[in-house]
Amino acid sequence: MRTDEDLAYGIQQGRRNDLAELVERHHSPLIGYLYRLSGGDRLLAEDLAQEVFLRVLRSISQYRHPHPFKPWLYQIATNLARDHFKRAESRYVVAMPDDASSFPADSQPEDAFLLTAAGQSVAQAIRSLPLHQREVVILRYYQELSLAEIAGVLAIPLGTVKSRLSLGIQRLRAMLLEQEFES
Repeated sequence: MRTDEDLAYGIQQGRRNDLAELVERHHSPLIGYLYRLSGGDRLLAEDLAQEVFLRVLRSISQYRHPHPFKPWLYQIATNLARDHFKRAESRYVVAMPDDASSFPADSQPEDAFLLTAAGQSVAQAIRSLPLHQREVVILRYYQELSLAEIAGVLAIPLGTVKSRLSLGIQRLRAMLLEQEFES
């Protein structure tokens, strides 16, 4: 099986079928990432994911083989999501999924957990984090990127990643404890 990096290099060499394989590999996890980042807006996540792959194709000449492809992909996705929420016409509003139908059709196994009361509490707490902390938490725990990869994706120093992750986890813990005491 060819690596993501080899497929990206193949696209640079004009092999468009390699793009289809990369899309197949990364479409579902990318939608999951954008879904969480957007606060549970499935349609927005799907639209953003489609735009991410279009940007990958348009900017493939900027990819530097053999650097890891996945952080580069998530950097594009993160920047696209940030740009979307910066626009005045798309003010960020936290959306709460009402039921299973609001989850992406190709959702991750952990999304079943999010249908439980505890899972919804965790999802709501993550959505209430400031964007810069939410990005780091999602990239680390849902997308399983290393701290160094997250630093590359977000174009920030490793120490900043560690700080944002630590603060995000502290806030999550406090919010979840507060919800537990309110129950």
